[in-house]
Amino acid sequence: MPGTDWLRGAIDGHVHCAPHLNARSVHVFEAVRQAAAAGMRGLGIMCNFQNSSGFAALANAELGHLGCEAFGGLIMQPAAGGVTLEAARTALGYGYGAGQGARFISLPTHHTRFVAEQEGRSPAFLETTFHIPRHGRVPEPVPAIMELCAAHEAAFDCGHVAGYEAVALAEEAARRGVTRLRAHGAGYAPDEVAALAALGAHVEFSFFLLTHATQVGLTHADAEKHRIAGACTVQEMATRIRAASARAVLSSDAGLAILPPPVEALREFLLLLASEGFTETELRRMTRDNPARLFNIAL
Repeated sequence: MPGTDWLRGAIDGHVHCAPHLNARSVHVFEAVRQAAAAGMRGLGIMCNFQNSSGFAALANAELGHLGCEAFGGLIMQPAAGGVTLEAARTALGYGYGAGQGARFISLPTHHTRFVAEQEGRSPAFLETTFHIPRHGRVPEPVPAIMELCAAHEAAFDCGHVAGYEAVALAEEAARRGVTRLRAHGAGYAPDEVAALAALGAHVEFSFFLLTHATQVGLTHADAEKHRIAGACTVQEMATRIRAASARAVLSSDAGLAILPPPVEALREFLLLLASEGFTETELRRMTRDNPARLFNIAL
């Protein structure tokens, strides 16, 4: 099929195949088997409700011989322990021995002020969410968590925050010695994306925001269902990807039952971007070389 060859050696760092309140298209073992069959090098398991490092460690123990390295991490949602140093430290050591812990520690993705305001949440809910005041300092314990990530060579993930918040986080991360930094840039202005890239962040762009899944109410932080904000056209996304220059990373953000399985979603994403003029060299950099550096995976 067209685009299949581009999957060889690819690393999809954003796959939601862990158990969830929303139905999944594949479970962890199926996701790894399918990725390995396509010749992919790595698969990043994400979950909004728990540390996914254990799922990755289990997949590697059972399927590591297939050559596709599974890795996980922690999204610091309240259900997973919240934004605490203890939760981050536990995730970094969670697995079956050295090197099996979290490859990324992420700020909340659906329990941030930025997302909650888009969802029309109550004032009481907003008070519980993570945010950085405009022109304010990055709050504790985030700087300490950044230093912990730097010491373990794990990626620090800015989560789903506003563009100005992501820039503030990238500036703080540089001061704290973070060398692996992920920001989610599909909904940011091109100048914000460029600023993040200039500060050393790898800026991720995912297939999910181009799909029909953005039209469906889903659960992410609790039982309430909300549509995903930030959907865009492939032309708009291409402009932002080019603003990230050599620091862009592509992912499927698939696993939801109403989407194709992650491997197929990534293939379709690459075909869409090729139609916008991205070359095979650029696509391989964004799906292989950059994710390998971000998540510390040997090619």
